[in-house]
Amino acid sequence: MTAPLALTLTGAEVLRPHGMEAAPLSLAEGRITDAAQARAVDLSGFRVLPGIVDVHGDGFERHLAPRRGAMRDLGQGLAAAEAELAANGITTAVLAQFWSWEGGMRGPDFARRFLDALTAHRGLGTDLRAQLRVETHLLADYPAIIETVARHAIGYVVFNDHLPHAALAAGKRPPRLTGQALKSGRSPDDHLALMRQLHDQSTQVPGALDAMSARLQALGVIIGSHDDATAEGRADWRARGAAVSEFPETRIAAAAARAGGDRIVLGAPNVVRGGSHSGNVAAADLVVEGLCDALASDYHYPAPRQAALMLADQLGLSAAWDLVAAGPARLLGLTDRGALAPGLRADLVVMDPSGHVGATIAGGRVTHMTGAVAARFIGAV
Repeated sequence: MTAPLALTLTGAEVLRPHGMEAAPLSLAEGRITDAAQARAVDLSGFRVLPGIVDVHGDGFERHLAPRRGAMRDLGQGLAAAEAELAANGITTAVLAQFWSWEGGMRGPDFARRFLDALTAHRGLGTDLRAQLRVETHLLADYPAIIETVARHAIGYVVFNDHLPHAALAAGKRPPRLTGQALKSGRSPDDHLALMRQLHDQSTQVPGALDAMSARLQALGVIIGSHDDATAEGRADWRARGAAVSEFPETRIAAAAARAGGDRIVLGAPNVVRGGSHSGNVAAADLVVEGLCDALASDYHYPAPRQAALMLADQLGLSAAWDLVAAGPARLLGLTDRGALAPGLRADLVVMDPSGHVGATIAGGRVTHMTGAVAARFIGAV
C-alpha cells in the first residue's frame, strides 16, 4: 500500500461541516490538517466532498462470482469490487454477506470463504468491512455464527427471514423452488424439506433470538433488522437490542423506528429509481419526512452518490450528503470520518459539476483517479 499523500488542494469548492466553502484543504499522514503542505494541486472548477460511507451493500457478489463456480480466487473478486467502490466515491464499505439456508453464495460455507478472503485482502486503501445477514430460523447455526463474528471481529449483524411462511403453512410448494434449489446445490425435494423443517420451529425463534442478540451485544456488535413492515415488529426487535431498521417496507415501520430512537437505513437505488421495485414505500418520501439516517448502495454502488445529488435539490447538498457520509459513519460508530474537518481521516471524493467522480482518496491514499483531475495531479508533480 502506498504512503498517504501530503498536499494541499486549492481552488475547489469544499463541503465542510458548516457548508460549502472555497478554501484550501490540506492532507497529511492520512488525516485532514490545518497545516498547509508544500505540494499543492489546483482543483478549480471541481468540488471536494467527504468520502461516502456505504453502510450496506452486496454489489460485491457480482465480482466474487460472476457465474456459478467461475470465481475460485475470491481475492481477485474483492480487488475488482474495491475498484468499483472507489470509482463511485466510496471510501468505507460494509459488505453485506448472507448466512442463510438458501445456500450457494448465501450459505455458511461461502460466508466463511468470503470472510477469510476479506481478512487477507490488501487493497488500494478502501476500508472494507463485513456485515453478516443472518436468517432468523437457522437456530442450529447460532453457535457457529457467534464464533465467526468473534473470530473476524464483525461489528454489524442484521437479521432477516426469507422463508415463504405463507406457502409452507398452507402445505404448498413455494414459487421459484427449483431455481433456488439449483443455486443451493440441493434437489428441489431436499430444499423444500429443509424449508419446512425451519418453518416448523418458528415458535422457538423469538427466544433464541433474544439469547443470540444478548451474546452479540456482549461482543459490542451493532444489531439490525431487515425489511420491517409493522410498528409491533420493530418494537420487538428494539426490545432485543436491534437498534437499526434496514430498509423498512412501510411508512408505519419507519415512523415507529424514528419514534423509538432507532437508526433507519434506506436503499439509495430506491431513491434513484423513484420508488421500490417490489412495491414498498418510496425511500425519497421517507427521506423528505426525516425518516432516514443513512442511504446504502444495497445492490448498486453508484446509487449513494446519485441519490444524494438528486436529493440535494430538496434538502440542500449538505443535508443530502450527510445521508451518505456523516450519517452512516454515526450509525457505525465511526467518529473519525464522514466530514472534512481537521483530525479526521482524509476520506474524500473529487467531483466535477456534473457529478462525475474524478478522484477518490481514502485515508490519504488515492484509490481512484481519472480524467481532468488526474491531469491536475500529474501537472503538480
